[in-house]
Amino acid sequence: MTLLLELAHGLPWLYFSLVFLFSLMVGSFLNVVIHRLPIMLERQWHAEYRSYFAPDEQATAPESYNLMVPRSACPHCGHAITALENIPLLSWLWLKGRCRDCQASISARYPLVELLTALLSVVVAMVMTPGWGTLAALLLTWTLVALAFIDLDKMLLPDQLTLPLLWGGLLFNWVGGLVPLADAVIGAMVGYLVLWSLYWAFKLLTGKEGMGYGDFKLLAALGAWLGWQALPIALLLSSLIGALVGITLLLLRKHQQGKPIPFGSYLAVAGWVALLWGNALTNWYLDMVL
Repeated sequence: MTLLLELAHGLPWLYFSLVFLFSLMVGSFLNVVIHRLPIMLERQWHAEYRSYFAPDEQATAPESYNLMVPRSACPHCGHAITALENIPLLSWLWLKGRCRDCQASISARYPLVELLTALLSVVVAMVMTPGWGTLAALLLTWTLVALAFIDLDKMLLPDQLTLPLLWGGLLFNWVGGLVPLADAVIGAMVGYLVLWSLYWAFKLLTGKEGMGYGDFKLLAALGAWLGWQALPIALLLSSLIGALVGITLLLLRKHQQGKPIPFGSYLAVAGWVALLWGNALTNWYLDMVL
């Protein structure tokens, strides 16, 4: 860590370049998590359902499917992606966004996730002093990227990501992280209870579910990382982002009224902003109001 600190001060361009390149590789892995984790969970749920409600049903042995197996392949022709075709960002540009075998289009979202992950990581490295706090902030950033895109795709915030994020925030602040441990514990409790209370109030008034339990856990995780003081700005920003996106989509007629919105994605964006500029935004807001 001392070496990184010296590198950041002596050769900042090299430090930021290393962060960018490493985060590109992380972004490539996040693409795998975003695509495969929901499928893994769906298969697990089906297996659990059969074990409880159809134990005598003959089921074929499932093929191995996790974040490592099977190898990535073209969904159209099954062509196995080689190492040269899996270089973050560059391979997509080299292949011109198409499968080398069948020439089927490869979604531009894959390189965009890689690039977004790298750019957000560089911003974190620029704002924060190199150290364990920066590494923790990068881990938080990468997890939020995965959660945001999974929620966009599936309206799902997996416990496999939100719960480790929550406990990781408490553990990090226990060893002297971003905020005092007491603030982190209160942040986790208040973060969960605020949205839980809104959920039940809305359900009692309308008979409908306004959000999912994953949203409660994500806000609790943000509270565990950033402390209870960051929760108001995170909620305000996420609501503002959600309103702007919703109005824009309605104006473009790309969103139907009454259709659920991925609030977890907006929470993830707001949480990342609060991580880097939460105190400044809170002080600015209080100065403006008071």
